[in-house]
Amino acid sequence: MTTTGARVNGPHRLSLERIEQAAGMIDPAFLNSPQFQTEPFEQHLGCRVVVKVETLNPIRSFKGRGAEYFAATLDGRPHLVCATAGNFGQGMAFAARKRGLPLTIFASVTANPMKVERMRALGAEVRLVGEDFKAAHSAAKSFAQQAGARLIEDGRVPAISEGAGSIGLELLRWPEHFDAILVPLGDGALLAGVARWVKTHQPATKMIGICASGAPAMERSWRAREAQEHGQTETIADGIAVQSPYAEAVADLVGLADDILLVEDDSLVSAMQKAHRELGVVLEPSGAAGLAALATYRERFKGQLIATILTGGNVTAEQMRQWLSR
Repeated sequence: MTTTGARVNGPHRLSLERIEQAAGMIDPAFLNSPQFQTEPFEQHLGCRVVVKVETLNPIRSFKGRGAEYFAATLDGRPHLVCATAGNFGQGMAFAARKRGLPLTIFASVTANPMKVERMRALGAEVRLVGEDFKAAHSAAKSFAQQAGARLIEDGRVPAISEGAGSIGLELLRWPEHFDAILVPLGDGALLAGVARWVKTHQPATKMIGICASGAPAMERSWRAREAQEHGQTETIADGIAVQSPYAEAVADLVGLADDILLVEDDSLVSAMQKAHRELGVVLEPSGAAGLAALATYRERFKGQLIATILTGGNVTAEQMRQWLSR
């Protein structure tokens, strides 16, 4: 099932004005990331590919954009709390330290140790709880209630999506209209923010989310038009391994996303290797989801101009040996 001619009917909770405002308020370290056409990929994919590289910043991830805009527009100086697989936590830690805000982060005991180390290096208090994100989120929610702190949930807070939407503003500076933009899809903030801008300014461009096959909760929720849980996730792509989508995030995508595709872990690894070999870019599995989809669904995109966002590059030395040295 796909939607055709996705449109926003009536008001949308993500504001075009705030997306444009975000582009002027986010720390410049996260703005105007490189975007360029990749001829080596085009030779075997059969389409023209523009990549936007979101790994060349202090946290190696696009998550700094949303965290920065949220923190820049925050009223008061509350104690902030969040749960994370790692990249969002780094973004929050960067934004909180910059403004002297107290921040407590909850992550699972299985979280990427490199991401945990960097969150702590950025000054956040990091607590490791449970075996997965769901357990960490539950602990964060309880802590916020007990401590009178403010729980920040990526995918639920409009400002985070609007900050991420600044990527869409930059992508549309490309001199040609894209046939489609492929966006890794985890909690939904990135796809919603980018699609909100793109669907207003280039409505014919297809906005397509990419989920890991082992974590299809957002894909199923979008098709059902309501949030649906999917138990345990089975994927190496921790950045898009969503178990329990937020209803607000699913609603944001209805009318904006044209389709959501699934990719296997082997395809993610292959895309990481190609990006490393052909572009000199180190990606984590979720960061390579768009490239994996182009290879998996090659015939669908043949002859088109496609953009995809390379969303993150936080991998440990052990993961680099495991995935990039094959």
